[in-house]
Amino acid sequence: MSKRSIAIICGFFVALFYAYNFTAAKEVTPEFIGPFGLTWYRVVVTCAIFWLISLFAGVKEKIPLREFPLIALAAFCGVGFNMVTFMWGLSLTSPISASVLMVSTPIIVLVLSAIFLKERLFATRIIGILVGFSGAALLIFLSTGKGAEASNPLLGNALIFINAVSYAFYILLAKKLTAKYHVFTLMKWLYFFGVIFITPFGIMQGLEFEFAQASTETLLNIGYVILFATFGTYMLNIIAIRTLKPSVVAVFVYLQPLLATLIAVGLGKDMITWQKAVAGLLIFTGVFLTGLKRNKKQLPYKQN
Repeated sequence: MSKRSIAIICGFFVALFYAYNFTAAKEVTPEFIGPFGLTWYRVVVTCAIFWLISLFAGVKEKIPLREFPLIALAAFCGVGFNMVTFMWGLSLTSPISASVLMVSTPIIVLVLSAIFLKERLFATRIIGILVGFSGAALLIFLSTGKGAEASNPLLGNALIFINAVSYAFYILLAKKLTAKYHVFTLMKWLYFFGVIFITPFGIMQGLEFEFAQASTETLLNIGYVILFATFGTYMLNIIAIRTLKPSVVAVFVYLQPLLATLIAVGLGKDMITWQKAVAGLLIFTGVFLTGLKRNKKQLPYKQN
């Protein structure tokens, strides 16, 4: 099996693990554990796993001191700030709203690639960006009322959108780092800095959680969030990023709303409303347009 095929399979499982994460995390936060507390456990446990694996895997690779600021920035975007805004936002909004908003990630990656990687933008992509962001804005400002099942969907959806922007930055930064360092070396340091960023926010909520009094279902959901939706997704995603282009990796985010919606509705944890349907249609339309191949006759848009 080729490296590209393995990377594509990894990308699919990342989408699958993330899809159920919307429902699993919503089951435990904020009712049983605070969103920052759950995030703290995610990062601390995953950090320990990556450091143990790196020791037994025999990977001995030194990173120059000048590279640590970049790794710390990637950790902030992909682990620290990213997870805090996601768990906080998810505790305030519904699984479907969160998953639909995450579909804007590929569009954000395209915009950032144009700004930082000097990738040219063309008419269809510009239209796609505008349509996609209009869908995200609609979901943020109109996802209230029946079916939202959320304490503060406005703030929650805004935080999820900020999370998508942070994750997009992480994809671009991780692509540069994976070209230089072994996967385990990179991940152990990303999570090392992640623990530093998360601990001030989450340690109190984390220590307040009483494992002895928690139900089996709650512990299983927490275990899933940590092992599959954190360790599993970051391990598989970094493999995909190492082989595929950032824009290709971002495409797998498209699967999350479909899988998350089917899971949430199937379990009776969420429902589809007209706001979510319209916003989802706009976002998917924007994603489709940005993914179209450029017509050779189409002139590039010149940025002043």
